[in-house]
Amino acid sequence: MDFGLWTWIYPYTLTMKIEGSHQLNASRERVYQCLIDPEVLQRCIPGCERLEKTGDNSYAATIRTGIGSIKGVFNGNVRLEDMRPPEHYRIVVDGKGAPGFLKGSGNFDLEAPAPETTLIKYSGELQVGGTIASVGQRMIQATAKMMAAQFFTALEAEAKIAPGGAPPQHGFFRTALRWFSGWLRRLFHQK
Repeated sequence: MDFGLWTWIYPYTLTMKIEGSHQLNASRERVYQCLIDPEVLQRCIPGCERLEKTGDNSYAATIRTGIGSIKGVFNGNVRLEDMRPPEHYRIVVDGKGAPGFLKGSGNFDLEAPAPETTLIKYSGELQVGGTIASVGQRMIQATAKMMAAQFFTALEAEAKIAPGGAPPQHGFFRTALRWFSGWLRRLFHQK
């Protein structure tokens, strides 16, 4: 990819691969439904202040986030591609803000190892530039993993609610408590 002017404006740029998996206690169909619902995504994405539909599978987003001491607001676009319900889709994002810019894409693959259980495998590439990139790749990857854990914990809570039901309450402490209880369940192999 050629970023031309961005490289001059933002001399720090990092390109990195991000991958992982999360197991959710909800059906694959319900999880996929949540993953393509902009209202659910806005509630689940850490720091998401706005996610508005701009076209078929295209959205405008505003996210307030930071890495270390560098914080700010990013405005950008999100596009869903290669959709194969309920097993796969690709997400393409780009955004910019005072702390820099980000561009990336990733694949989400959903598997159903058991009824009411979904394994989400994700992989992608992310390019970050500007002041936010100056904190370094390890810090960015650690923050990305933390935000992914928060996202999937909130997504699981959303997926457990029947369609049309009242959404669960989110927030740092509720999400942290859900993550911790899920971690204990996995640790002791309980459902």
